[in-house]
Amino acid sequence: MSTSHNSLVEALEAADMLEIDDLYAWQFNLDKELLAQVSAGSASAGSQEHVLLSIECIDGRDRRHWQFSLAQVMAATFDAASDSWCLTNGEEQHRIKCFAAISGDNSDADSGDDA
Repeated sequence: MSTSHNSLVEALEAADMLEIDDLYAWQFNLDKELLAQVSAGSASAGSQEHVLLSIECIDGRDRRHWQFSLAQVMAATFDAASDSWCLTNGEEQHRIKCFAAISGDNSDADSGDDA
C-alpha cells in the first residue's frame, strides 16, 4: 500500500485487489449503498451488523469466503510493520492488504521526439 489511508474503508475504496491471510483475492465486494447510508446519517440502528465487505478466492481446489460487518471493518487497525489491516471476525483475526492496480499508457501519441 503505497499511500496511507485513514481507515480500512478508504483503503478498500481505492483497492483493486486484496491479500487476506496471505491469499490474493480480486473478487471482493464493498457495500457502497451501506456506506452511503452511513455517510448520510440515514443508516438503521442495526446497520453496524450488516455485511459491508465480502471477499472470495480460490485456495487450490477450495473456495474461500469471508464476510465482515460494518462494525468489524470500522474497528480494523493498521499495522505499519506488516503494512496490513487487522480485522477481527468473532475469535478469528485476519490480515488484509489492499492493492491498487498500476496502469500504463499504451498510447502511440507523439511524445515530442521526432524519429
